[in-house]
Amino acid sequence: MALAEEALRRQLGKYKFRDLTIEELKDVSKTYPNFTFSMNTYTFKDGSQKDLLNFSGTVPVKYGNSYNIPVRLWILDSHPFAPPICFLKPTANMGIAVGKHVDARGRIYLPYLQNWSHPKSTLTGLIKEMIAKFEEELPLYSLSSSDAARQSELLSYIAKITEGETDMKSRSKTGRNEGCFNKITVVGAGDLGIACVLAVAAKDVADKVVLLDLSEGAAKGGTMDLEIFAVPNVEISKDFSASADSKVVVLTVNSLGNAQTYLDVIQSNVDLFRGIIPAVSHYSQNAVLLVASHPVEVMTFVSWKLSSFPKSRVIGVGANLDSERFRYILTNLLKAEVLAKDAWVIGEQGEDKVPSWTSCNVAANQTEAMAARNSREKVANRAMEVLKGKGQRSWSVGLSVADLVDSILKDKRKVHSVSTLAKGCCNINSEVFLSLPCVLGTSGVIEMVRLEEDPLVQEKLQSSAGSIHDLQQQLTL
Repeated sequence: MALAEEALRRQLGKYKFRDLTIEELKDVSKTYPNFTFSMNTYTFKDGSQKDLLNFSGTVPVKYGNSYNIPVRLWILDSHPFAPPICFLKPTANMGIAVGKHVDARGRIYLPYLQNWSHPKSTLTGLIKEMIAKFEEELPLYSLSSSDAARQSELLSYIAKITEGETDMKSRSKTGRNEGCFNKITVVGAGDLGIACVLAVAAKDVADKVVLLDLSEGAAKGGTMDLEIFAVPNVEISKDFSASADSKVVVLTVNSLGNAQTYLDVIQSNVDLFRGIIPAVSHYSQNAVLLVASHPVEVMTFVSWKLSSFPKSRVIGVGANLDSERFRYILTNLLKAEVLAKDAWVIGEQGEDKVPSWTSCNVAANQTEAMAARNSREKVANRAMEVLKGKGQRSWSVGLSVADLVDSILKDKRKVHSVSTLAKGCCNINSEVFLSLPCVLGTSGVIEMVRLEEDPLVQEKLQSSAGSIHDLQQQLTL
C-alpha cells in the first residue's frame, strides 16, 4: 500500500524519531505491499494505554505448502531504538501452535527482537527473520469446525491485544516438565552477569545455570573464557528459549547507550527491559525475578509491571550485601554481636540507605532505654562509616546474588534485606520498591519482617519513596 506520508506524519506527532520511523515504514510498504497501517490504542500489562502505530498483513511462509501467516506489529514511540511488539493475528479457523517463538497469546519472540539495536536492526530485517523462523516451525494450524466456533469468541479478545490476561487454550508443542530440577538464568554477560554465574556455580546451588549473552557478535571476554574452561553445568546462549523453566531469573543488564541525563539513562534501561522481561516471563512463568540492574529500586518496579508477576516473585538485590557487611562490621570489628543479630540496612541503595533493627533490645526502664538507644546509634553510625568505604564490585554483588538464589531454591525461609513492594509499610502509599527485611523461599517473598518503630527511619524511607515515585512517573513503560 502507498503510504499517505503527510497523514502519517500527523499521526506520529508524539513519536520521538518520526522521520526515521517513516523511512522504515516506506521500506516495509515497498517490500510487503499487503500491510495496512493504522493508529490504535495498545493496552500494556500494567493496564496503561497508549496510542501506537501498528501494521497488519500476511507474511509468506513455505512449510511444505505455501501459507500466508497473518501478523500485527506495534511500533513503540521510541522506535527505532526499541523493538516493536509482535503478535500473530489468526482468523477464526486458525489455532495458535505454542512453540519456541510463539506463546499462547500469540505474541512472537525472536532473537532479532531480543538483540534489537539501531541502526543494524530494521523492520524489514525483522519480518525476514520472522518468515525464516516460521518456516522452521509453523505458528498456526487449521481448526475443525467445532474448534473454529470456540476460537471466534476468543479472537475478539486477541484483537484488543491486551497482554497477559487471556485464558485461551492453545496446542503446545513443548510439553516441558518443571519437576524439581533447579535451573536458573542470568540475563546479561557483562562483568556482573559472569560474576553471578561463577558465584552460583561455586556455591553449587543450581543444577544448571544459563547465561544469556545479549551482546552483539561472537562471544568475547568472559563468556569466551567460560566456554574455554568449561565451567560445569553452565550453558551460554543468545536465545531466550534456553531459559525455559528457570526457577530464578537474575537480571544484570544495563543499557550502554549515549543517554545525556540520569533520566535518559534509566529510560534506556526501561526500553531494554521491554524486550527482555516479556520473553523471560513467557519461558519461565513460575520463576522468581531477581533484579540486579541499576537503579535497582526502579528496575525492580519496571520488571514487576512488565511481567505481571505477583509482587512476591519480583525482588531486587537491594541492601542484602550492605546488611551482611553491616552485621559483620558490628560483630567482628566493633565487637557488638548482640546488636548485630537484628541489624539491617534498609531503604534504597546508595547514600540514602539507613540502619534499622527488627526487634528492640533495650531496657524496659525509660532512662536506661534511651541510654541504650543512644549507645546503639553511636555504634551503628561507626559501622555505617566503615561500610561507606566498601565499594560494590561485581564479584561482591555476585556473591550476594548467589546467597539470595541459595535461599530461594532451597526454600531456606531466611531473612534478607531485598527490594520489595513497600506500599503499605511505614505509611508509604505509592507503588515503589525499597529494601526491607523479608523471609525468602521458593515463591520469593513469603513475608515481610516487622521493623522496630523509629520515626527517623520512617521519615527517611518515606523521603526515598517520594523521590523514587517522582522518578518513576517520568518514565515511559
